[in-house]
Amino acid sequence: MNFNGMLFDLDGTLVNSLDFVEKSWSIWAGRKGLSSEEVLQYLHGKPAISTLRHFMPSASDEAIEQEFTILEDYEAKHVDTITPVAGAVSFLSSLQQLSVPWGIVTSGSLKVANARIKQAGLPFPEVLITSEDIQYGKPHPEPFLMGALKLNLSPHSCIAFEDSSAGMVSARQAGCVVVEVTTAQSVIHDVDTYLRLADYLHISVQSLGGSDFLLKVKQVGSEYASQKQSGECNTYAKY
Repeated sequence: MNFNGMLFDLDGTLVNSLDFVEKSWSIWAGRKGLSSEEVLQYLHGKPAISTLRHFMPSASDEAIEQEFTILEDYEAKHVDTITPVAGAVSFLSSLQQLSVPWGIVTSGSLKVANARIKQAGLPFPEVLITSEDIQYGKPHPEPFLMGALKLNLSPHSCIAFEDSSAGMVSARQAGCVVVEVTTAQSVIHDVDTYLRLADYLHISVQSLGGSDFLLKVKQVGSEYASQKQSGECNTYAKY
């Protein structure tokens, strides 16, 4: 499939952090007397502020900010269990070697994103969109629209890698082609995706010259190009 740029979510997409995120929010839910199951069902892919406001509807802005700061500090300091998704480091490094425009679009804060990117050993992106940069979080399309804008690209020429339903909806509504990165927290959804992957070990990118690139998929020992035909998103990955 031809493309001009790539946008990646961070948590669950590039780094294995969802178990820690769920543990952190479960502790918070218990402290607030809330159902951890309900909190965990709601939060994935969304900014922390959105989750706090959803479960603390009568709280003042000051109270929300205080809760957010506590959570942010805790998550930024506790990154020892954060690891890269298999193949992510080498795949992102290959994008840099080929001069592929790419960026990270996360619902997390800059402080937490920086800590996790560093801990996982990921190359630092040329574009990093965090919760501080947006007015409307995922599933609103603004995060991916901004990511494409910062790359000076049309979102329609970008491939977005996402793991959460909220993130996939955001990317699709922005106009990106969506590649789903599956995790233990993945749920059934109806978002139109081009490809489903558990890691980055079986994909590669080829330069076509100029600003055009090709996403390629390895399957059963053979490598071939995924192509979009007749305006439809066809999936060539083995599920």
